[in-house]
Amino acid sequence: MIKTLLPILLTFLTVNSQEKWSTNKAELSFEASIPFLEPVQAQSSSTYCLLNTKKATIIFVVNVKDFQFERSLMQQHFNEYYLETKKFPKAIFKGSISKFEITQITKAQNNLLLEGTITIHGKSRQISVPALFKKTQNQIELTTSFSLNTDDFAIQIPLLVRDKIDKNVKINLVAVLE
Repeated sequence: MIKTLLPILLTFLTVNSQEKWSTNKAELSFEASIPFLEPVQAQSSSTYCLLNTKKATIIFVVNVKDFQFERSLMQQHFNEYYLETKKFPKAIFKGSISKFEITQITKAQNNLLLEGTITIHGKSRQISVPALFKKTQNQIELTTSFSLNTDDFAIQIPLLVRDKIDKNVKINLVAVLE
């Protein structure tokens, strides 16, 4: 009996005491469309996320060049002119999770606040954004939606297309951490 219970107990303690949860397959998308004009949107399925439950810290890293657009010309302009991915290849968020307790993360969604520094195009800003956390089997699912202004990150939109691209970019992120 003890030979059977000991491995089960050790497995249970290891799973429940997991400090670091991560993925390199988080889904990150953005939209900067103006109504009735051509959609300006892209997705990346390779955003890295690391959650440290003991310290209540979180980091996201995206290779900006990984964003995929419907039109290749739009993707080329995004990488060469707007985000200048050769000079600024990554966008990074480093922060903490307000009032985070791993024991409170259950199948029911918990609304928490991510607070930290986001760096895009070589410019950093402090942000606070709401995020939903929930536990599913051996995973933690995190979702968040928020907006960023291109002016805050010195992203220049050429005069020719300025009326076709929204300066307030809507961001959506879904990360399933293991």
